[in-house]
Amino acid sequence: MTDPAAARRDEILASAAELFARKGIKATTVREIGDAVGVQSGSLYYHFDSKDTMAREILMDFLAAIQDRYAMALAQASDAADALRQLILASLQLTREKPHATTIYQNELAYLREDPRFKEVQAASAEVRRAWLDVIERGAAEGTFRADVSPKVFHRLVRDAVWLSGRWHHAEDDYCAERLADDITSIFLHGFAARPAS
Repeated sequence: MTDPAAARRDEILASAAELFARKGIKATTVREIGDAVGVQSGSLYYHFDSKDTMAREILMDFLAAIQDRYAMALAQASDAADALRQLILASLQLTREKPHATTIYQNELAYLREDPRFKEVQAASAEVRRAWLDVIERGAAEGTFRADVSPKVFHRLVRDAVWLSGRWHHAEDDYCAERLADDITSIFLHGFAARPAS
């Protein structure tokens, strides 16, 4: 049996996520969130003590999903190159499943880093970053990836290519997430220059 209070919380969070993604956390008011779910803004405080609490819950749910998906992806990877592809694919799938949370996470990183109320989010984000860096550093140590490029720089380039692709890559496209993951991995590991005919 569905808990009405839990269902209402989920509805509030879904509306807040859409508004935060479209307008930003700072620019979104509690009143707008209330209007979106058809309740007085004061009634929202029964469920959440602030809009930052809503944002924190949305982002912690998103980061937990990333960590779970990355753990599964890395468990089935055969080597560093395959692990990189698995992280890329898992991320692309999550951009489709949680588009608003993805946008909030990408757009609000500077705001989140400065605000001590988001320490949990900062810590979870650091763990996500560590998963990428571990794979990149392992590949460099094995000789699969270049060792002359900073793992942090490589991570930032891949991260932006992957997470920001959610803004233009849509589920109805024939160009599926698996193919995009293959192409991103190939371009980052082998370049975009045409290969000589053999």
